[in-house]
Amino acid sequence: MSTVCEHLLSEVRGFLGRFREKAARSFAGDIDWSMPPRSLAPRGLACLVHLARAQMIAGEAARPLATLLRDHVSSFRWGQTYVAADFGQHFIDNYGWLEVFGTRGHFVNADVAGGFLLLGPDLEYPDHHHEAEELYIPLTPGTEWRMGGGAWRVRAAGEVIHHASDISHAMRTGPEPLLAFYLWRGGPLAARSTVTGVAGEARG
Repeated sequence: MSTVCEHLLSEVRGFLGRFREKAARSFAGDIDWSMPPRSLAPRGLACLVHLARAQMIAGEAARPLATLLRDHVSSFRWGQTYVAADFGQHFIDNYGWLEVFGTRGHFVNADVAGGFLLLGPDLEYPDHHHEAEELYIPLTPGTEWRMGGGAWRVRAAGEVIHHASDISHAMRTGPEPLLAFYLWRGGPLAARSTVTGVAGEARG
């Protein structure tokens, strides 16, 4: 197992330990950190060009994580669910996720999945929902989020966003990219999310 992956897992654990919100503490308490490594070949994506800017604008507490991702971009396996026919080539070129631990991540965990979502500027991730309960912590500021068909709200870096099981949610970026950390639990960790007009394995 790459020491870079082990370093990333350690940084994630320390980052989550900073949060005192009830939902964050509940999710963190469900994670057994003695998870075995999984051998994965690294894979890059076009969206990774946005990591440098995401690192520059990341909140202070999140900057070590963003720096690690930027500096070791070729060490991790980034994934995508959709294809250009779903949301267009612009979306595909500006979207990706990295599962650090879970049923497909760099570390094996059958109960909780955790990783990063990266969206480029001027992008909308449409409304979608999934059985698993979800926690998001944006590492960068300025992205708008919507939940349950409600109004769009700008969320700050370091804000804890909780999505209950099967509640609809969406995100859209402005002039800056989004880098966010996510956690899933309480449902199939690689299940298909339902998106407006599309069903696919989502990481978000």
